[in-house]
Amino acid sequence: MFTGIIQTVGTLMALTPKGGDVQLKLGAGKLDMSRVALGDSIAVNGVCLTVTAQDHASFTVDCSRETLKLTTLGQLQPGSPVNLEPALTLSTPLGGHLVSGHVDGLAVVESRSEEARAISFWLRAPDDLAKYIAKKGSVTIDGVSLTVNEVAGARFKLTIIPHTYAQTIMGRYQPGSAVNLEIDVVARYLERLLGGQAPLTHPYAEAMGSPYGAE
Repeated sequence: MFTGIIQTVGTLMALTPKGGDVQLKLGAGKLDMSRVALGDSIAVNGVCLTVTAQDHASFTVDCSRETLKLTTLGQLQPGSPVNLEPALTLSTPLGGHLVSGHVDGLAVVESRSEEARAISFWLRAPDDLAKYIAKKGSVTIDGVSLTVNEVAGARFKLTIIPHTYAQTIMGRYQPGSAVNLEIDVVARYLERLLGGQAPLTHPYAEAMGSPYGAE
């Protein structure tokens, strides 16, 4: 789990194809690598990845085909900046919201504009994810915990304060930019609890003449 509070901006140093998957080597930026061990989780642009190698200034992760299909990581080029956050601990302040690091899909930046010292973005979510985005609710964009200011169908507005703008990769967003979107984990469970998915039944329930509950 993560908080959506980016600790540093790192850099993609190398992207190496590995039998259909991809291995990424990333510069760690200001991340304290003395506290990172093999097997630890680090969110890279909001994607939870496992450290497979590391030194004092960089670390390596593997990306599966599923990860490449659902996220923007496969589109990165050497030199691309990335948002980095190590997994939270029991002593980590929860300054954002609970973030799983499991990206649900890609949103697209439609516009950006200045509002006093802030920058506002309108983004479009995939139609199947739009129902989970609510005004004043939380979303995660490239690993950044953000509050939704407005919603219009599948479109939603985010207002980015100068600190967040300066400490993340959001300053690079332009109309047409694709970004990793994770909906609020609470919305997923609410849908199931409120009947969004039928309960499972035992495969032999009909034959035995009696219903079985969810397993």
